[in-house]
Amino acid sequence: MQARKQPTMGSDAGGLAGRHPVIKDEAWPVARLIPISSGSGVEAQEGRLASALLAVMAAVPDFGHALLKPLGAPSGRIQTFTEVPFKLGGKAIRPDGVIVVTRAGKDWKALVEAKVAANQLDVDQMNAYLDLARELDFQAVLSISNQYVTSSTDYPIEIDRRRLRRVILHHWSWIDLLTEATVQKEYRGVGDPDQAYILGELIRYLSDSRSGAVAFEGMGSGWTTVRDGARDQTLRKTDEAVIATVARWDDLVRYLALSLTTELGRQVKHVLPAAERTSAGRRQALVDSLVSAGRLYADLQIPNVAGVLSISADLRSRQVIASTSVDAPREGTAKGRVSWLLRQLQAAPSNLTVEARVTWKPTSLASPLSVVQENPSVLYPEKGREIRSFTLTLVSNMGTKRDSGRGSFAESVMNISRTFYGEVLEKLRGWKAPPPKLKRPAEEDESRQEAVAELVRVEPEHIAEIDETAVAVETHGQVQKDAERPAPDNG
Repeated sequence: MQARKQPTMGSDAGGLAGRHPVIKDEAWPVARLIPISSGSGVEAQEGRLASALLAVMAAVPDFGHALLKPLGAPSGRIQTFTEVPFKLGGKAIRPDGVIVVTRAGKDWKALVEAKVAANQLDVDQMNAYLDLARELDFQAVLSISNQYVTSSTDYPIEIDRRRLRRVILHHWSWIDLLTEATVQKEYRGVGDPDQAYILGELIRYLSDSRSGAVAFEGMGSGWTTVRDGARDQTLRKTDEAVIATVARWDDLVRYLALSLTTELGRQVKHVLPAAERTSAGRRQALVDSLVSAGRLYADLQIPNVAGVLSISADLRSRQVIASTSVDAPREGTAKGRVSWLLRQLQAAPSNLTVEARVTWKPTSLASPLSVVQENPSVLYPEKGREIRSFTLTLVSNMGTKRDSGRGSFAESVMNISRTFYGEVLEKLRGWKAPPPKLKRPAEEDESRQEAVAELVRVEPEHIAEIDETAVAVETHGQVQKDAERPAPDNG
């Protein structure tokens, strides 16, 4: 692309708004895949990682468009720049990057701010970038850090919402980007081998802890207090450690969803009930549950599986629990419905608990899988009731350490989630009614037997015995009636 004549760097942004669709010239530093920096420390680390990411977004368009399309960017040519200096209100301001996507002579533009390691986004800095984007007529401001955006939060920090009237504000965690890069390379594919290699190098870079892109680090400094307080039932809703712990729990859930997305190649989502879809609503629900019952919980939705993956941690009993619920078949007897489930659980852990929920009954029937396999009748309801659904539950000991290493709480949650999905949920298939069949003359008697079997709640093969008994009774009754009938008068 031939450089257009544009204002030089350092020009006052206020005087440029509305006069130039793109504010760049050949002096803007292009993002480099292998940046050269004489600096050291965290700021230099941020610059190197941001430059490598932006360079790969431009060099591998499939990856770049996958990231930018949800933000409204067109599918055009991507150009990326680093540490471009501007002025806002007479003050110098230098975002970590600029992204420009060009299509049909029009440009979509975004400012980028990156943080690594434990560095947090700064409210004043992000507000300044929003003001700068509005002045320059940029469409978006993107932030990247090791902070997470959960299903109930729009942004990791509180931002003045009035600044968002004309600018999109979006956040990626570094793990979000690592997940997207892995899914693009391993599952969606990259047609050009050189581009695939470049994307693979970014994955390798982000996967190394020395890059500054950090995975989930643990439950925070207040974890031990909350863990022990839950068991002793001494927690209060206003405790700072309680509030911090529920926030870290949702961060762990987000990290778990991203890890499963990477392994499965399909997007795994944290789903919430309507009352918890705001930050305040979700936080309050978790705080109430943690204080009153010592319990943290979450539901993950995985594409094309029979049920939701429910994860919970009982801090009082020191257990982590994975479960799912599936609807029972709507046809057949209790024996047939239990058999349908057992056929799908042949390789499941023997300590899996199988629970049958019955119509018109508040309690359920439950037993370990090993018991149900030996004696399926333990799940058969009393006469006149039907199995409505099954709930499968796997329980494991909870890790107690606050970090994310061996023996930690986070590790125990990740392990039971993977085990339950791989050995139970992955193999389950929801029941589907078979298509109706045309009747053939030879099958009419069989169809009648199946219908009668459904009504009297017996297996179809026993209908013949009932029919024979009914015929015998009917014949005997007819003979008796004939014997009792007076002889005809032939005179």
